[in-house]
Amino acid sequence: MKRAIFPGSFDPLTLGHYDIIKRGITLFDEIIVAIGINASKKYMFSLDERQQFIIDAFKDEPKVKVVTYKGLTVDFCQKNNVEFILRGLRNPADFEFEKAIAHTNRDLAPIETIFLLTSADTSYIASSIVRDVIRNNGDYTKLVPDSVRVKP
Repeated sequence: MKRAIFPGSFDPLTLGHYDIIKRGITLFDEIIVAIGINASKKYMFSLDERQQFIIDAFKDEPKVKVVTYKGLTVDFCQKNNVEFILRGLRNPADFEFEKAIAHTNRDLAPIETIFLLTSADTSYIASSIVRDVIRNNGDYTKLVPDSVRVKP
């Protein structure tokens, strides 16, 4: 069984994330969407809200599992028998950043990182941009799956 972890903070889940997960499903038997917990980071959405956004977005997809974790992604992979890390690339800056992480991960454990290019129509979407749109009362619904909604 080929399993991949798709790690991130998902604050919130965007259409870019959604696209990578949907396309990853065609490559792997299981995609574990793993929400990393970082106590030093201030999130817009609670961990429970972020988890529910993803669960609701993939409620009809049995190949997607949603978990939370702390610590190194490679440690999570080794403890859970996951051989692949799935990452999306939007632009050259993402590539350089992700390449450094992938090389570090390979030094730490025998884990392969698989990169998928984001679709052209979602390549500009970042969670930080979505949060800014939300903070400024813009129409964020064009940037996220239907499961992601701000409570009034």
